[in-house]
Amino acid sequence: MPYVKIEITREGVTREQKAALIKGVTELITETLNKDPKLTHVVIQEIDLDDWGWAGDQVSELRKKGITADKK
Repeated sequence: MPYVKIEITREGVTREQKAALIKGVTELITETLNKDPKLTHVVIQEIDLDDWGWAGDQVSELRKKGITADKK
């Protein structure tokens, strides 16, 4: 029974994007590991920006400075 947990910051990920992640990860597990998709669990957990840190700062503070994953 594969269990995959995806943690992301809470920054407006849409329902459709989450559905695509769940479907894509399930398909990858099925194709790569030959696992039954009915036994594959995918959990997406959104973390508040104050509760996620990087390089010693809260992500909420980094965002105020204009720092994002693609602009480090």
